[in-house]
Order: sequence, then C-alpha cells, then structure tokens
Amino acid sequence: MLNPNLAILALLATSFLLQQIPRVIFRLMHYLVTWSMSFLPSFQEEEADSADGHGIGGTDALPNGHIRGSSDATKFAQGLSAPLFPGVDALLSLFKDSCRELVDLRKQIDGRLYNLKKEVSTQDAKHRKTLMELEKGVDGLFDSFARLDSRISSVGQTAAKIGDHLQSADAQRETASQTIELIKYLMEFNSSPGDLMELSPLFSDDSRVAEAASIAQKLRSFAEEDIARGVPSVVGSASASRGLEVAVANLQEYCNELENRLLSRFDAASQRRELSTMSECAKILSQYNRGTSAMQHYVATRPMFIDVEVMNSDTRLVIGEQGSQASPSNVARGLSMLYKEITDVVRKEAATIMARVLEQRVTALLDKLLVKPSLVSPPPMEEGGLLLYLRMLAVAYEKTQELARDLRAVGCGDLDVEGLTESLFSAHKDEYPELEQASLRQLYQAKLEELRAESQKVSESSGTIGRSKGAAVASSHQQISVAVVTEFVRWNEEAISRCTLFSSQPATLAANVKAVFTCVLDQVSQYITDGLERARDSLTEASALRERFVIGTSVSRRVAAAAASAAEAAAAAGESSFRSFMVAIQRCGSSVAIVQQYFANSISRLLLPVDGAHAASCEEMATAMSSAEGAAYKGLQQCIETVMAEVERLLSAEQKPTDYRSPDDGMAPDHRPTNACTRVVAYLSRVLEAAFTALEGLNKQAFLTELGNRLHKGLLNHWQKFTFNPSGGLRLKRDITEYGEFVRSFNAPTVDEKFELLGILANVFIVAPESLSTLFEGTPSIRKDAQRFIQLREDYKSAKLASKLSSLWSS
Repeated sequence: MLNPNLAILALLATSFLLQQIPRVIFRLMHYLVTWSMSFLPSFQEEEADSADGHGIGGTDALPNGHIRGSSDATKFAQGLSAPLFPGVDALLSLFKDSCRELVDLRKQIDGRLYNLKKEVSTQDAKHRKTLMELEKGVDGLFDSFARLDSRISSVGQTAAKIGDHLQSADAQRETASQTIELIKYLMEFNSSPGDLMELSPLFSDDSRVAEAASIAQKLRSFAEEDIARGVPSVVGSASASRGLEVAVANLQEYCNELENRLLSRFDAASQRRELSTMSECAKILSQYNRGTSAMQHYVATRPMFIDVEVMNSDTRLVIGEQGSQASPSNVARGLSMLYKEITDVVRKEAATIMARVLEQRVTALLDKLLVKPSLVSPPPMEEGGLLLYLRMLAVAYEKTQELARDLRAVGCGDLDVEGLTESLFSAHKDEYPELEQASLRQLYQAKLEELRAESQKVSESSGTIGRSKGAAVASSHQQISVAVVTEFVRWNEEAISRCTLFSSQPATLAANVKAVFTCVLDQVSQYITDGLERARDSLTEASALRERFVIGTSVSRRVAAAAASAAEAAAAAGESSFRSFMVAIQRCGSSVAIVQQYFANSISRLLLPVDGAHAASCEEMATAMSSAEGAAYKGLQQCIETVMAEVERLLSAEQKPTDYRSPDDGMAPDHRPTNACTRVVAYLSRVLEAAFTALEGLNKQAFLTELGNRLHKGLLNHWQKFTFNPSGGLRLKRDITEYGEFVRSFNAPTVDEKFELLGILANVFIVAPESLSTLFEGTPSIRKDAQRFIQLREDYKSAKLASKLSSLWSS
C-alpha cells in the first residue's frame, strides 16, 4: 500500500519535472542551432576597388545598380550547383526524433502522473475510511469504558450492600450467641430457691469478678422486666409456673453477696492506699445503684467519722481535759489546729477521689470517644477521615485540661492532676505527628480527586462541541487556583494549632511544626508544578500543530492557501496557550507568596527557640519550590519560541521584496512602516499584555530581555533574504524605528542598544558607496554586521564594493 505522504511527494516531484520540460527543450534547441551553425558556409564580403584590376567591361550590372564581377558570377554559379546547407537532412531527422521522443516522454509522464493521482485518490479514500472506522472504534471504546465504569460502580454498590448485610448478620449472630449464654446462666439461677452452689465457675472466680457482676446485673434486669410484663417464662420445666421469681431472688442474693465481697476488698485496698485496686472495685460497684453503696461505705469507714478516739482527741484539743475551764485563747488555738488537721485530711481524701474520678469515669469515656485509627487503613473521608479523630482528640484534650484546672482549684493535696491528665492521652500522643501528616495527605488526595471529577464533568458536558475544544475547556478548568492553595494553608494552620495544644516543650513543638509545615510545602509544590506542566502541554500541542503545516514553496495555490489557513489556526492556538501559561505563572507566584506569608506570620516564631530549625525550614521551602521554578522556566522558554514562531510566520507571509526595493519612479518615498512590521508589532503588543501582567521583578526583566534578543536576531536573519536600494533603506530604517519604540517598553537597556545599532546599520543602504568608509568610524563593534548588510545593497556588484571594502577593512 502506497503511503499517502509519499504519493504527495511524488506528485510534487512530477509537477516539478513538468515545469522543467520547457527549459530542457529550449536548451536542446539552443544546442542544435549552435551545432548546425558549424555546418553553414561562411561568406566574406569583398570590397570593389579600382585597385583590383577589373574594368567596366568585365562586370555585370545587377538590378540594384551594383556591378557584379566575373569572379562573383562564377562563385554564384558554383553555389547553385552545390547545396547551401549540407547537414539540413540530418538536422531535420534529429529534430523529428527529438520531438517524437519529447512527445513520448510527455505521454509517459502524463500516464505516470495520472496513475499516481488515481492511486493517491484511492489511498486517500482508504485513509479516510480507516480514520472513520478508527473514530467509530474510539467512540465504541468510550462507550465500553462508560458501561464498564457503570458496571464497576454497580458491583461496588452490591459488594457494599453485601458487606453491610454480612456485618449486620455477624452482629446478630454475636447478639444471639450472647443471648444463648445469658439464657444458660438464667436457667442456673432459676433452678431452686437459695441454691447458689451449682453455679458456673464464672460466678465464683475472683479474677473474673467484673464479668460476673456485669452478667448478673443483665440477668436481673432481664428477669425483672419479664416479670413486670407478665410474660410466662419458657425457661425451666418444673418451675415454669412460678416464672422467673426464683431467678430474681437468687440473682438478688448473689448480687448482695458480690457487693459485700467487693466492699470488703475496697476497704482492704483503702487501708493499704492501693488506688488501682480501689478503682477496679469502684468500677464494678458502679453497676449497682451507680456506686452509691461504695461511696456511702467509703465515707462511713473514714476514721474521722467513726473512730471514738478521734472524737475524744478533738474535744481534748479544743476544750482541754475534762473538768478544766476553757479559755477563748485556748479554744481559738485548738480550733485552728483541729481545722488545719481536718483540712489536710479532706485534701488527702479529695486527692484519692480525684484520682478515682480521672482513672475511672474520665478514662472510660475517653476510651469510647477516642478510638485510634490505623495508619495502614485509615477511615475514608466519607466518614470524616483522620481529621475527625484529630479534631475529637483536640476537643477532648482541651476540655480535660479544663477539668484538671478546676480540680486543682478545688484542692488536691500532693496529687499531680496535670501529670495524671497527660497520662490519659499518652497513648494518643505517641503517634500524633504521623497521624497529623497522614491526615493532611488524605485531605490533599481527596481534594485532587474532587478537582479531577469536576474537570471530567466539564469535559463531558462540553463533548457536544468537539473533543479538542472540550479538552481545551477541561484544561482551562484545571488551571492553578489560588483558592485551592489557600485551602491547603488553612488545613495546615488548623494542624499547627493542634501541635501547639499538644506540645508543651519548645523542642517538641518545633519538631512537630516543622514536620507539619513540610506537608504544605510538598502539597503546594506538587499542585503548582502539575498546573504548570498542564499549561506547558498546551504550548507543546500548539508547537506540534505549527510544525504540521510547514510546507515547501513548490506547491499549488490551493494547497498553499489551505496550509496558510491551518497555520493561522495553529497561531491562534499558540496565542491561547501563551495566555493560559501566563495565567498559570501569575497564579503560581500568588500561591508561593501565600505560603511565604504564612511562614513569616505563623511558622517562623514557633521555630526560633530551636537552633537551626528556622534556617532548615527556609531551605526546605526553597527546595520544594525548585520543581515549580524549573517547570516555569521551561514554559517561559516555550512561550518565547511560540512568540518568535508567529513573528517569523508574519514576516514571511507579509514582507514583500518590493518593500525594500521600490522603483525609482520619481514619486515621494513611503515613510510608513511596512505591513509586515505593523502586523508584527500589533501581534507583540497584543500577546505580551499577558506577560506584562503575569510577570514581576527580575523574572519579568529576564523574560523580556531574552525575547528582545531573540527578536533582534530573528529580524537580522529575516532581512538577509532581501536586496535594498536607497528608498528601501529608508523604509527599513522606518521599520527599525517602529520595532525600537516597541521594545523600549521592555525596560531592557541591552535590547535598546541593539536596536539603536540596527538603526545605524540601516544607513549602509542609504549613503553613497564612497561614504561607506566613514559610516562606522564611531562604532567599530558593528563592523561584522555591517559587512553582511552591505552585501545586500542593490549596487553591491555594479559598484564593485567588495574590492573597495576589503581594502577598507584591512586598513
């Protein structure tokens, strides 16, 4: 199968050969005529002179009045007898053969051209058909992907439902298993009144007292509710008529016995000051009347309330010995001592109560409230993610600290309330920095998925206006957003506030803050780098579109017109991508400024107490932003290439040879800039407006300086294609002035200097040849460019400037 591109090249080559045939025929005719002249006789004119010795009588009179001599007549007669052109027959035969061969050659070329056209048409039809089939296949593939995505979503939902059902079934199975166990225990208590000897070992094992108390309490509640409803019991056989009265009585007896046993253990632990055992007993007793019996028993067993010796000692301390007279001073002194002792005892008991409160009630609540998530499989964002746990942890920690301060205000003796409070959260604070970083990464990934979903939705909604335009709309929707970067910083601020809450030591706080701040650096760096790369992709696509429509000069007018139209479309795409990248650059700069301001206002002061932490974070910030700077630099280089490609296209399309070699017809010279210059300056003014807005400071100066240098070089190369006369030189000088006035807005002194020198160089086309030697005496640095320009003068050869200038430059 013939490649369509090769077929087009063959057509172009054949067209070129057809154009060359007239030249070949002309050269062949010229050669044949030259060759035939070698066969022609040479005639020499002889002058009639009286010195020849011919008289009047020896001449023949010719009709024009001249006299022909006898020798002339003889030569004429000989000429009549011999052929005048001896090689005419050979020439005629050669001409006929040549014409015949040319006709055959033309027929062969016409035939080959016809076959090529036919084959190209066939291949083009096949190519179009293949493209249509491919497009249908791609559409079908998209439909298949859509169906597959829908199917995956449906399967996922079904799996989720099955998982919910399995979880519910497992919960029901667990509940049923527990219910069976409770029924078995209830049957044991309902066997016979007052018989507690044949119960399961659970109810007599001291190591399982808490479990036994919980089960007994559940059984008693169940039995009492069953009796209150009047439902006949199905448990038991012989005693079924009595219901659960036996079970309730036995359970009450067992609970009383267990409560007494626990109170005894509590008393023994209280005397030994074993707070852990006291706390354990109190937790179990709290299931009975909310621990009222334990509290009453504890208060009643304090020596200060029940010990008679203590009472008598108080009396003797205040009143004195029995029978003695009490005086106010003695009473005052005694009461002071007694009340101080009472205060110390109360403070000591308060410390015990506070420790119990913190270890029992607060710990039980925190264990239910704060379930530490796994870093390997964190909770999904739909359920709040890691952020929900961190927020709950912060609220619980802050409120528990308030409780500790309140307890300290009440008075707690030697009890370290703050230390005890910190111990409640020690397990949660061990992995806190890792959890905070994992939460920030989870939030970042969720945000990226949200942005991708929005972009996909925009792309699908714009599918009716064409895939390429829809992709462009989606790409613009994925532009860097300052609001998104602000959201990243807001997440980080919240995390830093928790770091400050949980970290009391400056070194620990600095380490946690540094780790958390590194997260926002990585997130912003990756986000803006990806945004710049997407903007660069549009520049690359526009560049590929321009290169696709670069054609040669030997093409038909219709092909050239189509290529020019396509080139304009590519130029429009390049300008659009240029503006998009400049918007990305501007938003990138704003995003970096937000991070820098956040660091200066909130982070730096937290790092200063630790040596080197501030400098290390500054270095990390510079390193994190280096990838974005690299993408920005490459994109700006592509922007310059895009602008210069369009400038070269405009110059090539709009610049006419007559612009710089206008005829000297006596008319006044045109002092307006050429159309090509006007178009280029208008284009640059329009497209660089985005660059002036987006770039600032040194970045703007470097970009415009590089662009100005490239423009200067491009114009020099462009003008090397033309020949200039003095009028054209004046026109060129006007163009240079126009370009120079425009680049002056770049505020780049080196570029301004180069365009000023261009204005001096243009004088080589205006001055007379003899004045060229004095033209560059003050500016020897442009002598090399001047040599190149002088060779473009229209009179370079006629005025023999090469020899004159060689001696001038050498001297």
